[in-house]
Amino acid sequence: MGVEVTLLTAFSALNRMSKTTPNPQGLTMVGFSDGYDNGWTDKYDIEHLMSELKRCGSEAVRALVTSSFDKGEPFSRVVYTTLLPWVGKVAHDLQIPSTFLWIQPATILDVYYYYHNGYADSIRSLGNEPSSSIELPGLPPLASRDLPSFLVVANVYNFVVPLFKEHLEVLDEETNPKVLVNTFDALEDGPLRAVKRLNLVGVGPLIPSAFLDGKDPSDTSFGGDLLQKSSDYIEWLNLKQKESVVYVSFGSYSVLSKQQMEEIARGLLESGRPFLWVVRPEQDGEQLSCKEELRRQGMIVPWCSQVEVLSHPSLGCFVTHCGWNSSLESLVSGVPVVAFPLWTDQGTNAKLIEDVWKTGVRVVRNEEGIVESDEILRCIELVMGGEELRSNAKKWKDLAREAAKEGGSSDLNLKAFLEEVRE
Repeated sequence: MGVEVTLLTAFSALNRMSKTTPNPQGLTMVGFSDGYDNGWTDKYDIEHLMSELKRCGSEAVRALVTSSFDKGEPFSRVVYTTLLPWVGKVAHDLQIPSTFLWIQPATILDVYYYYHNGYADSIRSLGNEPSSSIELPGLPPLASRDLPSFLVVANVYNFVVPLFKEHLEVLDEETNPKVLVNTFDALEDGPLRAVKRLNLVGVGPLIPSAFLDGKDPSDTSFGGDLLQKSSDYIEWLNLKQKESVVYVSFGSYSVLSKQQMEEIARGLLESGRPFLWVVRPEQDGEQLSCKEELRRQGMIVPWCSQVEVLSHPSLGCFVTHCGWNSSLESLVSGVPVVAFPLWTDQGTNAKLIEDVWKTGVRVVRNEEGIVESDEILRCIELVMGGEELRSNAKKWKDLAREAAKEGGSSDLNLKAFLEEVRE
């Protein structure tokens, strides 16, 4: 769209992204060290990582902006994303306009806003009353299981909620705080307008063009796939009947217990349906007690191009953790889901999927927090046989493409933002 973009990120991410597709024209990638150049694992202290990311990242942003200014090539805008409010502060200190890119649904940002603006006690009290719900302005009623997990009393990531407060404080310093949101007007019309103080602008779904508007058929990757994908799953899918395959994936970071993995395996086997199940190496699918039966009925891979899989005509159902990228990809692809949320924004996304957009069924856990095989089977059968769910999924697929096409709401919103950047 006629702008030069520089992406500044940690070496740990940059090193992995460089192994994928070449950079698009007009995009330059710059790396910095946050002390975790070989990547982060759960054996490290997450709070130390975030502290070092802030310290090193702030220096890197300042150095990049200053050097570009000295070369006579000043930046006109800094765009930063979730959990990085310090970027906005550095931009403010350097007197450069900044814009926050929110990569979860607008509904989630609204919930955090309300939490930090008068509703904290009401939201926290839901933890003791699981059958109760709260009505926040412009949002559907939310029970405790529908709230972001960081707001639950038992949350162990204590540093996260203060970071969201920092985000709101940075926005408060602006006269007209604008937030770009990875959603689209038709999907979250109410939540985008719920908080009058914030100007939330839908610019999504941020999906590779080949699977969305088709403007660039070569754009088939996010360009930042963090794991190497398998290559033979598409050939396997090509052999399956239309809308017959159950696709199972829980994202890049979620780790399931051995007991939960066994329940999923039994549920898939009991369904009798072909399935494609992503089991990352650290989950050790070889330890499953029924691995031979699983291999006969389906296919297990360490990773795949999810949007490519969801766009395949053989896909009939997506068993997902309801991460926002996965949720949007299912909508764009018109695939109904079994909602299997684990943490962070996923419970809220599952609520929206089941009760607002009506494109899926949410699993119910037992008293130990496990989703049993019978429940998994129940949900798979409801989704695979649910004509209304499939019809709704296809409706949202069409609306997502309408938003992204030339003259659509997200297309116009993004162009308006770029015009503002050029001024």
